Amino acid sequence: MKKECILQTGVCFQTKDKAHQEVYDLAVKRARENIFDFGGTKVMIEGSDMYRGVWIETQPMGGEIYAAYDARVALGNQLIFMRNARADGRLPGAIFFERGKLRCRYDMLQGYCFPQHALNLYYWTKDRQYLQELYAVLRAHDEYLWKWRDPAGRGCLQSWCVWDTGEDNSVRFGRAQDSWEGETPPDFERMPFYSMDVMGYSYDGRNTLAEISRLLDNGEEALWRERAGYVARRLKEYLWREERSACFDRDKTGAFTETLIHNNLRCMYHGVFSADMAARFVREHLLDPEEFYTPFPLPSIAANDPSFRDLGENNWSGQPQSLTYQRALFALEKYGYLSLAEDFAKKYLRVMKEYKLFVQQFDPFLAKPTMASHDGYGPAVLNVLAFTSHFYGVFKRRESMVWTGSEGEYSFEQRIGERRYLLTAEKGQMAGFLNGEELFRVQTGVRVETDEAGRVLSLIGMKEGEVRLTKNGHTVFEGTLSKDGAVQLAAQ
Repeated sequence: MKKECILQTGVCFQTKDKAHQEVYDLAVKRARENIFDFGGTKVMIEGSDMYRGVWIETQPMGGEIYAAYDARVALGNQLIFMRNARADGRLPGAIFFERGKLRCRYDMLQGYCFPQHALNLYYWTKDRQYLQELYAVLRAHDEYLWKWRDPAGRGCLQSWCVWDTGEDNSVRFGRAQDSWEGETPPDFERMPFYSMDVMGYSYDGRNTLAEISRLLDNGEEALWRERAGYVARRLKEYLWREERSACFDRDKTGAFTETLIHNNLRCMYHGVFSADMAARFVREHLLDPEEFYTPFPLPSIAANDPSFRDLGENNWSGQPQSLTYQRALFALEKYGYLSLAEDFAKKYLRVMKEYKLFVQQFDPFLAKPTMASHDGYGPAVLNVLAFTSHFYGVFKRRESMVWTGSEGEYSFEQRIGERRYLLTAEKGQMAGFLNGEELFRVQTGVRVETDEAGRVLSLIGMKEGEVRLTKNGHTVFEGTLSKDGAVQLAAQ
């Protein structure tokens, strides 16, 4: 990667909310403490004393979030996986740097929150060579999945161990092992599972391959769109239960598992749900206070499910996870649930502002951190940064800049190369500036999308109400925005 391809980035956030300022500044400090050199590649590790390496379920996603602060580190969090793929296409689930050497683990798929974030880093570099390299990596990994993880030929990929989906110690796996070597399926109590997660991995990869094909103009976009569509259809045909408005894994016999799991939200993160499937899961489950909308929301297993366990240790049987909140931000924004994403972000920030502990898990009923001795957990750190930029600031989304003003008084500046994107909010109004030039003024409670040159492209309401957007005193838009309603504008 050429050095000149990497733009210098940086963020300055100032708010009159003292607790928010304190936890934000602490998050910036903790993030820097998680940056290490892994044999010449600078990366951000997962963090705390428990996770001294990089995992593919966290670090590519975390890298994209941190691109606003240091794009070189963000890129390293992609390249470290890309350049350690096996000859057969399989990507490492985790990588450690020990005694001057990389140690890669290929005995777990481990989440695969990678393709979309690796592609998004291209928009920070615009390096075609990187794009070609990523295309080859994603194609080979998808070929690996379909060669080995559908041994029964049912058109549904399998998970073979607990760490294939990163759900440490979850009771739903019975006596399955954490990891599994090789390409011969195990024979555990209930596993292999026909897995909504692994189907999501393939869809994410194939959808990203279609996007890369469009950018490279290699003639294969339609091929990958069709292949991604096949995965989405098979997921619905084989794992979606119409009467329960959710997906459920099947066990090795083909029988449905009955545990209602948050992994449906992961399917939304990967983009494999249709809009209707997402709407039904959100409406009937995610917003149900008996299931996932607990006082501190997003337990790993529905709170009223017989398998739910409220355990304050590394366990995906119940307590909400910081990593789930990180995925939820991308999932809900992808399907247009901006107001719900803001609701979750504010609930998360409220607890973080009170306790200032960056931990893995939280008590869903008491709304307080658990595992307090393991401070410095990367997804928790990055959640504070991401929720601040997504709801009290401005962030880059491919070739657009996205500006969002929740209530409060604050300023947020994003530096990308020679450009300074500044959002200010006070007295119920927010304004956007590029290098000191006014781009717009509008009420808070609105999200504004512009191109990189600052031209307004669209508005989204986080609540229903009258909105008036102006530029230098001239009205650009005036009308009513519904909650999560969007209005497209001709570039101003």
